[in-house]
Amino acid sequence: MKIKYFSDTDTAHVEFTDKDVYETKEISENIYIDIDEKGNIVNMTIEHAKANAGLWEFSYQEMSRQTA
Repeated sequence: MKIKYFSDTDTAHVEFTDKDVYETKEISENIYIDIDEKGNIVNMTIEHAKANAGLWEFSYQEMSRQTA
């Protein structure tokens, strides 16, 4: 996964896979997802990311699998 932030347009672009985009769907006025032929998400674009997604700070935490 790759996350790119474009400060000049306040746009965040999240790349989940490198598959070809089949269709772009508008989730809301400022959020779009790209899907592949099977309907799986490829990318997500968030315009006005600071206001719409609270993108002031980003952190990543991988959770380990808990065993019983």
